[in-house]
Amino acid sequence: MKHRVAGRKLGRTSAHRLALLRNLATALFERERIRTTLMKAKELRPFAEKLVTLAKRETLHARRQVLRHVHDRKVVAKLFETLSARFAQRPGGYTRILKLGPRRGDAAEMAIVELVGFEAAASKKKGTGKGKGKGAKAAPEAEAASHEGEESTGAKTGEKPAGKKAPDKKAKEAGKAKKPKAAGAKAKEKPAKEKPKAAKKPAKKGGKGSEE
Repeated sequence: MKHRVAGRKLGRTSAHRLALLRNLATALFERERIRTTLMKAKELRPFAEKLVTLAKRETLHARRQVLRHVHDRKVVAKLFETLSARFAQRPGGYTRILKLGPRRGDAAEMAIVELVGFEAAASKKKGTGKGKGKGAKAAPEAEAASHEGEESTGAKTGEKPAGKKAPDKKAKEAGKAKKPKAAGAKAKEKPAKEKPKAAKKPAKKGGKGSEE
């Protein structure tokens, strides 16, 4: 007969079983919701609730007693500062077990262990995350709408963007300005070449007349 035998061995030695419960309790206080087998969840529940009761005392001795099992100081700080305040008016029942059914493969019964009040904390976090996401999405949408508005106004008036048209206008004006200058230079060069010829002819005729 099973007399004075409390708890489940879970196929482990006492030291291994204690290490398992410590790791599960640390993960539970850190994430406030974990998934494990049903038998482990039932063993974890009284172990974790005793640590919460110690945290509600808010004394140095209680903190040291919790540090024996939870070795992460950040998790211990969260347990004493946040979780103990949440359960200040609650006499017990700090955790909840939700059955998930058999696991695929070995058909082990699975369950979720979570702290009471986890839903409210999760909804607050989601609310802050959604606000940031909407703000981040709104900026690109506003920029896209402004670009579309500029394109539509340009299409209605029949005008093209100034950025593309400016280089073409400058190139055309520069080409037009250069052409008259080139024609004027040629016109000036021609009379300069003809003048010496006109000056040479009278000299030759004068020479002939003097000879005659």
